[in-house]
Amino acid sequence: MEATGTEEVDKLKTKFISAWNNMKYSWVLKTKTYFSRNSPVLLLGKCYHFKCEDENKLLHTRSGCTIEDHVIAGNVEEFRKDFISRIWLTYREEFPSIEGSALTTDCGWGCTLRTGQMLLAQGLILHFLGRAWTWPDALNIDNSDSESWTSHTVKKFTASFEASLSGERELKTPTISLKETIGRYSDDHEMQNEIYHRKIISWFGDSPLAVFGLHQLIKYGKKSGKKAGDWYGPAVVAHILRKAVEEARHPELQGITIYVAQDCTVYSSDVIDKQCASMAPDITDDKAVIILVPVRLGGERTNTDYLEFVKGILSLEYCVGIIGGKPKQSYYFAGFQDDSLIYMDPHYCQSFVDVSIKDFPLETFHCPSPKKMSFRKMDPSCTIGFYCRNVQDFKRVSEEITKMLKISSKEKYPLFTFVNGHSRDYDFTSTTTNEEDLFSEDEKRLKRFSTEEFVLL
Repeated sequence: MEATGTEEVDKLKTKFISAWNNMKYSWVLKTKTYFSRNSPVLLLGKCYHFKCEDENKLLHTRSGCTIEDHVIAGNVEEFRKDFISRIWLTYREEFPSIEGSALTTDCGWGCTLRTGQMLLAQGLILHFLGRAWTWPDALNIDNSDSESWTSHTVKKFTASFEASLSGERELKTPTISLKETIGRYSDDHEMQNEIYHRKIISWFGDSPLAVFGLHQLIKYGKKSGKKAGDWYGPAVVAHILRKAVEEARHPELQGITIYVAQDCTVYSSDVIDKQCASMAPDITDDKAVIILVPVRLGGERTNTDYLEFVKGILSLEYCVGIIGGKPKQSYYFAGFQDDSLIYMDPHYCQSFVDVSIKDFPLETFHCPSPKKMSFRKMDPSCTIGFYCRNVQDFKRVSEEITKMLKISSKEKYPLFTFVNGHSRDYDFTSTTTNEEDLFSEDEKRLKRFSTEEFVLL
């Protein structure tokens, strides 16, 4: 009887904390993000210029951005559409409970898993849709003002708290159906793109069946001693993503894999081996690969000497972003202007969306407003990602990035390196060959860096 009472107290405590976090991370007062007209804006390899001759006006875009002085409106809209088209994955509430816990929300602890999901989602967009793709409905996302946003949050918290205590779940009605969306497209290619768009988002749904959903990622994290409610660092998340892609059995995911650099080194032969490995004997094409490189941009603080290299990386179209952030928070970095990084923030709690239904709503998976942060505020621990479509593409990418590393490192040791051969050819102290052992070894190495972990809010 006493044990049962303790369990009930724990469940009530979990529900109360969840309700509090839902309020805490929903209370987002919108602030305008200012972009200069004098400097180009880079977003995952795409460059946008806002400069124009008329310097006496301000343009307030619907996205919450403010462009100083008058701009070429078309270019602003192109930037907005491109940014909003990136897949945004945030805290969610009231999803099916995570196995082994009573948690039905990741508020307060899942931010790095979410930024990792965003990076992988961008890799899948490049793989299935290409960098030129944008969501046709991107500019139709409604972006309410701060007052209504805050008012909505208060109502949402009240309902969420009551529902948490009673065990009920609020259902949300889809606003844009698949049939309505598909009906607006003019050709089969656009319709096919939209099907893939929805399919990619569905793979990140918050349910045990979603291949890259939070539930699956936490399951793979257990191999490194992590559990639901723990904080996950950028490097650990890189290995979790690798395992998730390797274990995915969806037929359309058999043509892509993930390689995680070891000790800031990318071993070319290991990458090519992964690209040429095939589970099916009739498949002869080499796989695409997402290369993830966990790095530190300094000691306790980020070294500004790395700024130009980070900007160079985000200027590449095959870059899939950076899992990083600042102390206390993880962000998904996707671009920059001058010395400020452009990012998507997962620290906003949204309601659970059932992606298994045919016409699930898409709006909450796309961020209406970009944010900027000074590079100096960036936490030094991060994971950089690149996408290579095939072996030939990987060789080209490794050559290009190697040149960038040599230029940026000057007389210092480069941030990471590409070397020929296999890792086993260079490893004289370890005989580790098993994938799970490799995961554990990397986890042990990461524990040496006590400053890697962000502080939980």
